[in-house]
Amino acid sequence: RADRLVSILLLLQSKGRMTAGQLAEKLEVSERTIHRDMEALSSAGIPVLAERGAGGGWRLLEEYRTNLTGLKESEIQALFVAPSGQLLEDLGLTRTAEDARNKLLAALPSLYRHNAEEVWNRIHIDTSTWRQSQEKIASFEILKEAVWSNNKLQISYERADGEKIDRRVGPLGLVAKGGTWYFIASAKGNIRNYRVSRIQSATLTEETFERPEDFDLVQYWTSSTKRFIQNLPKYEVHAEVQSSILPRLKFTGRFVQVHETGNPNNGRWTPVKLSFDTKLEAQEYILGLGDQIKIIEPHGLHNEILKMAEETVAFYKKQNHSR
Repeated sequence: RADRLVSILLLLQSKGRMTAGQLAEKLEVSERTIHRDMEALSSAGIPVLAERGAGGGWRLLEEYRTNLTGLKESEIQALFVAPSGQLLEDLGLTRTAEDARNKLLAALPSLYRHNAEEVWNRIHIDTSTWRQSQEKIASFEILKEAVWSNNKLQISYERADGEKIDRRVGPLGLVAKGGTWYFIASAKGNIRNYRVSRIQSATLTEETFERPEDFDLVQYWTSSTKRFIQNLPKYEVHAEVQSSILPRLKFTGRFVQVHETGNPNNGRWTPVKLSFDTKLEAQEYILGLGDQIKIIEPHGLHNEILKMAEETVAFYKKQNHSR
């Protein structure tokens, strides 16, 4: 509990004001626990104040600060886990990050310095994929400038369906998902996500933009991602696969997810529940597995894949005859 009380104190010092709900979510406890913690802080002489009504919450008395200089070893390790080198390069912060880590390292007691240095040799984060293709980002420098300014952007954006739109937006932040950058901005009262590689052009305007005080980029992105996943189209297939390919099946690409696996039948066939984005992706994926998969449901899928296989055979027979 002592660690949690310190965390609350540091959060209020850095954020200024937070509701009990926000603190509870951040610290993964109930709001009732937060209220009890606030009573404990108050009893210990910490000037925590509760403000009611819209825009209210918990805050510290103005100008109250405490110096908490004792870092745990695990906290030091967390500070020295280097983020993705590619993402730092995109942001132009590679050298800055190295300088900051070296300064922090020099400030550590000698007792912790060696272990902190070892973090670089033991943990490395690589956000690239196995088939890496660098996205062309024409306006990234302007987007970086925009998220730190209070001026709106005029962007030209190409949607996934090829439609091009022009929009004036208020910049809120940049998010890297894997190796892909997304630009978060408000437009006409709504917050939207724009894939940076699809922004054809961006121009910083003289029109000012007032950033919402209660906007939390991490919280927004987490909620946005959850909604996106929930709304994805799903095509489910119940099947049996040869047990020998089950490890390969679990190391899947982006189109298929393995939701359930059952006990092997006769040691050879294992029941599985698969989920695809579309029916066509299911057909093509299952056809590629040949005789190593048997479809149980949906019933009509079996005949559709059989037809695709026959058409494939007929196509290559025709190719052979034409040579």
